[in-house]
Amino acid sequence: MPLNLQRPLCFFDLETTGVNFAKDRIVEMYILKVFPDGNKEGINFRLNPTIPIPKEVTLIHGISDEDVANAPTFAEKAQEILAFFENCDLAGFNSNRFDVPLLVEEFLRLDIDFRMEERKQIDVQNIFHKMERRTLEAAYLFYCQKELTNAHNASADTIATFEVLESQLVKYKELINNVDYLSQFSVENDFIDTGRRLKIENGKEIFYFGKYKGQAIADVLKKDPSYYNWIQNNEFALHTKMKLKEIKEKLK
Repeated sequence: MPLNLQRPLCFFDLETTGVNFAKDRIVEMYILKVFPDGNKEGINFRLNPTIPIPKEVTLIHGISDEDVANAPTFAEKAQEILAFFENCDLAGFNSNRFDVPLLVEEFLRLDIDFRMEERKQIDVQNIFHKMERRTLEAAYLFYCQKELTNAHNASADTIATFEVLESQLVKYKELINNVDYLSQFSVENDFIDTGRRLKIENGKEIFYFGKYKGQAIADVLKKDPSYYNWIQNNEFALHTKMKLKEIKEKLK
């Protein structure tokens, strides 16, 4: 079933140096832009992460330090990547938890604010888990009747994710072919930051981790002002720090 789009929807997948989006880097990304008229445009970036790729990670996606030694860095390609995403909503497989937060971090390291407030997000894995609860390979076989023979390859995973979403819309008649609806259906919790440390609960901004988990941010910053500095000076996602700073400024 063709997607009902009001503006382009970018499916994307990242291969990285690891799973800690506060410090790991992108080594490959593939973006499939689907336009409202059904046309598609794909672009692939192989990037030098500027930090070593652990051998155990290379075993997963097959990309070694030698493979990217002469590749451009994210900083060198940032404006081109940003332009490709311009005025687009986002989609991926486990993208809300991993790909989007890591991409946002890469931009913030360059002082580029990749405005997430202006974008809808569809996480095909969340739809899949709510409906069937399996992996991308199983999803591809289940929905598309195809074997995903090149898993952990950014372009193969991205194209498979796009095909799975189209097939989900055919299979589940209760799903509405609308980006706003699918974005809301993909959301697990009302998080403020891509690092999933701050969220809205009962209309209040709260911490969602640590010793103050579940407590209102305004109350915590009032009774323990040093907690703000502790977060800003430690290894938290840049997007988390930015959003916490915005909340603090708003409370003044």
